Amino acid sequence: MSAHTITVAGVAVDTRHWIGGERVASAQTFPDVSPIDGSTIGEISRGTAMEATAAVAAAKAAFPAWAATSRAERARVLHAIADGVEKRIEELAIVETTDNGALLRSHRRGVMPRVAHNFRFFADWLLKLEHEDFETRGHSNHVSWDPAGPCVLITPWNAPLMLASWKVAPALAAGDTVVLKPAEWSPLTASLLADIAAEAGLPAGVLNVVQGYGSEIGDALTSHPDVRRISFTGSVPTAKRIAESAAANLTPLSLELGGKSPLLVFADADLDLAVGLAVEQYDNAGQVCLAGTRLLVEESVAEEFTRRFVEKASALKQGDPRDEATDVGPNIHPRQLEKIDGFVQRAVAAGARAVIGGHRGDGQYYAPTLLTDVAQDSEIVQEEVFGPVLTLQTFADEDEAVRLANGTRFGLAATVATGDPERAERVTARLVAGTVWVNCFFVRDLRAPFGGSRLSGVGREGGTWSFDFYCDVKNTVTAPNGWTNHG
Repeated sequence: MSAHTITVAGVAVDTRHWIGGERVASAQTFPDVSPIDGSTIGEISRGTAMEATAAVAAAKAAFPAWAATSRAERARVLHAIADGVEKRIEELAIVETTDNGALLRSHRRGVMPRVAHNFRFFADWLLKLEHEDFETRGHSNHVSWDPAGPCVLITPWNAPLMLASWKVAPALAAGDTVVLKPAEWSPLTASLLADIAAEAGLPAGVLNVVQGYGSEIGDALTSHPDVRRISFTGSVPTAKRIAESAAANLTPLSLELGGKSPLLVFADADLDLAVGLAVEQYDNAGQVCLAGTRLLVEESVAEEFTRRFVEKASALKQGDPRDEATDVGPNIHPRQLEKIDGFVQRAVAAGARAVIGGHRGDGQYYAPTLLTDVAQDSEIVQEEVFGPVLTLQTFADEDEAVRLANGTRFGLAATVATGDPERAERVTARLVAGTVWVNCFFVRDLRAPFGGSRLSGVGREGGTWSFDFYCDVKNTVTAPNGWTNHG
């Protein structure tokens, strides 16, 4: 076994970068620490501008051949990657749980199978991607999707491999080459993806993985003149820095950013369903950008809703995410835990009441928390916490519900619980959000557009929208009867 290989729950993981089809070590490393118990998993190669430049160069060199590869062959390779993921679901699941603390049962049953599905979906969508030809005064118009070039894909730590696959799969399907930069708090499954892609026959340089701190490697990636697309999922402040960096080259951006999503509960809703949806917002220890962290409940049912919510939420088991019985695991990093607790303590000091939780547990665990008596303009209502912290406000009617729901700088998602389909139609039409769920949560079909409004993002991905971003969309207009026969 290489000196650069670590063993995570029996799974070998290479800690070096993957550039141009080869493993590349850096002069320095950074520690990767498990949020489960604070132990150091291993030392990871710490990339600099040198590795970033090398990765972009490898992607640029590999681009012409991959762009010229037939759709059928690209789709075949993506299906082979999906096969590789499916063969290693158990390994990927335990490595990612160790690395970022999310529930092992969720990784086994939902997340890793979804990673494979993402590759299969875009492989299949590629084969049927087309626009019907149309005529303009007898001239024919033909729309095509041309590969754009090397792409930089920057992914977060809360669902590392799944969110990477949402970007890597359509980019590769489009004929682009990729430099993937995983979050430094959860880099391991990106390294395993590089192995899986190579075993699936993806040519060298088509997928590159570079690790390190964004402050040290990020600008070299996002400001590089040879990069033709940048896709980022993460915080608003980081997105602004990326946008500034990309501006010199006018590099197109896709940004999926923070959320402060509302969950509206009307008096005519099935309260058991609504409570279940609300408690579900503690999934992944609240580290979900789409989470409906602002519970907005109609006044007449607020007391009953709160009683049922407290009963159900208090039954959640918090602990080791490797335990099948665990419902809420740890938060990713001590710095994130400090941030979460700071939000809660400032809110309580300002007059909020913690109905449940409101405190840390042992290690990197934060108790699931519900805060009431919060003002609409308060920090806890307006800013993304990214932890297991929900607020509850009440409303008198639809107008007030919509006003409160839309009353932040964000617009990523919204959830509506109601028993009246006409009300659902009225309210959803007025909500500012990229996705609205009615009497359900977190149902995502890759055929649908996905993205945020306001500070929650720029652009849409999913289905043809992904190809619109990762490709240069071309229209070819041909004159009627304009051919000269030289034969």
